[in-house]
Amino acid sequence: MRSHLLLGATALLLPSVTLAAEAFTGSPDPDGKYWIHGEGIAAAFVPYGASISNLIINDQYGIERDIVTGFDNASYYHIDKQHPHFGGVPGRYANRIKNSTFKIDGESYHIIPNENPTESHPQGLNTLHGGPDGWDWRDFNVTAYTANSITFSIVDPDGKEGFPGEVVSYITYSLGNLTWDATMIAIATTKKTPIMLSSHTYWNLDGFANNQTNLALDHELWMPYSGQRVAVDNILIPTGEILSNPEGSVNDFWSKPKRIGDGFKQEGIEGNCGFNCTGYDNCWLVNRPQAHNWRSPDSLVARLHSPWSGIQLDIFSNQEAFQMYSCNFQDGTMALKSTQGLFDEPKFPRTIPKYGCVVLEVQDYIDGINHPEWGRQSKQIFEPAGDPYVLQVRHKFSIA
Repeated sequence: MRSHLLLGATALLLPSVTLAAEAFTGSPDPDGKYWIHGEGIAAAFVPYGASISNLIINDQYGIERDIVTGFDNASYYHIDKQHPHFGGVPGRYANRIKNSTFKIDGESYHIIPNENPTESHPQGLNTLHGGPDGWDWRDFNVTAYTANSITFSIVDPDGKEGFPGEVVSYITYSLGNLTWDATMIAIATTKKTPIMLSSHTYWNLDGFANNQTNLALDHELWMPYSGQRVAVDNILIPTGEILSNPEGSVNDFWSKPKRIGDGFKQEGIEGNCGFNCTGYDNCWLVNRPQAHNWRSPDSLVARLHSPWSGIQLDIFSNQEAFQMYSCNFQDGTMALKSTQGLFDEPKFPRTIPKYGCVVLEVQDYIDGINHPEWGRQSKQIFEPAGDPYVLQVRHKFSIA
């Protein structure tokens, strides 16, 4: 089925996507995608990285928008050589690990580095998102699939990327009434090991169809409990300090909603995301009262809103940190999907520009395994017969 779009006064066709649920077949579509539907929402997933590839809702004009990045065909996830973790689950440890090392019970572990290579360290100075063959570079198994939910699983062997012990993980996505829920469970089966997951989804709430800008800098962000952030060095490795975000400062998104682009006009934005980098790639803490139920309306982790499309995304999670990345290193070489962008006399190239998207990651304190003074060990190191790792997140959509 096809859906009509209105851009200006011109009726257009959005290829191969509709919010209307087709008869459930239990199989992927011809492009290798697994579609699920809720009320007013549809989404597609691929086994590669247990990744979301499409998320469709109506904007304030009733026009369908695909508001996450991805590829048109599932097979391209394996081919792409510039894969920027599009929509996947980074693991077994998301974000950065200093010097690619950590200790558990006094024993040192050295994992494979894959970021910030130098002449003396050609593989890199640190490990990002689980290493060069982290989870979001691998195929998961589809273990359950219904009209409104899908569950992926992966078995990560002992020693993979240098991590100790086997880990078995289940990732379940489900759609409800304008909601997308994700539950990530991981179990250490043989040895103590670090586990920290996330959802690495790239958002543009305009579906790149805004005829005024193809950037996401006009999106408004609000993080009401994030008055602090993790301090990092010039390659974004935590120093151990926890910094405040004073009201009105470049990293203040807690005092009131702020256009992301307004932060680019403030002192401190240059170098804010590392050496020679202008933008955001920072980990804010989520300092809610301990008695709060993470699902309650007053436990909001973050709100992203586009005035142009009217689409608002509210994020709720049981996690206590939140990374926002303003797509500083997109360079216009990544093509849009056929379901995105302007189709009638396009004003912009059909690619993702620098600052054209926003990545929102619920997770725990980054590199907490190397900072026992933060008290995060029980939330990041897991053992056989102990509690499993559990991440829960709800994405709730509305028009505002």
